[in-house]
Amino acid sequence: IFVPTFAIGRAQQIIYHLADLFHSEKVKRFPIYLDSPMALIAFNVYRDHQNLLAEEFHELKRKGAFPLDTQYFIPSQSAESSKELNDITGPCMILAGAGMCNGGRILHHLLHNLDNPNTHVVIVGYQSYGSIGRKLVEKAPKITLFGVDIVVRAQIHTLNGFSAHAGQTDLMKWFSYLAPSNPKVVLTHGADGPRNALAAYIKKQHNMDATLPKIGDVIEM
Repeated sequence: IFVPTFAIGRAQQIIYHLADLFHSEKVKRFPIYLDSPMALIAFNVYRDHQNLLAEEFHELKRKGAFPLDTQYFIPSQSAESSKELNDITGPCMILAGAGMCNGGRILHHLLHNLDNPNTHVVIVGYQSYGSIGRKLVEKAPKITLFGVDIVVRAQIHTLNGFSAHAGQTDLMKWFSYLAPSNPKVVLTHGADGPRNALAAYIKKQHNMDATLPKIGDVIEM
């Protein structure tokens, strides 16, 4: 199982849920490899600031499961150890960046495994238009990696519940506090369809015309 993973936040969250599943014995434990130097550094930050983590984390820790402990994952720090993961036999999960498959170690894993029908790729984050991750979500029959065309025989799964992006309701609630004192709003994120819809909603709710820049546009503040 390959999980393209954002190194800050998403990698830790996935392992948190797996630790919970393993500890409760809802899922039989299997090896999890964290193949991301940045995510491994982030784990140290989480360990050093546990007082800032949510109550759910502390409750799980009190039950005896410590999701930041390497008993739940095997760190893969070096490039050599990353390459060796492709020689593993038997079931395992590999978490690697980048989260949208637009770079990083996950590309090398996909290069070696996408054509294998026993491979599962689990998408746990938003995939921007044009990214390799988006093409996998849209069930592209073939992917080009490092100039090599690969037939996608792997099974692709999408878990939308892990997305950390606020929806329109949350965005508008946040913006409602800013709108009275801000005569200008610029929407830089998101695909054109949802961005246009959000701009129209801002116009309706606050009578403000949102600026929708394109790549290369210059805005004076």
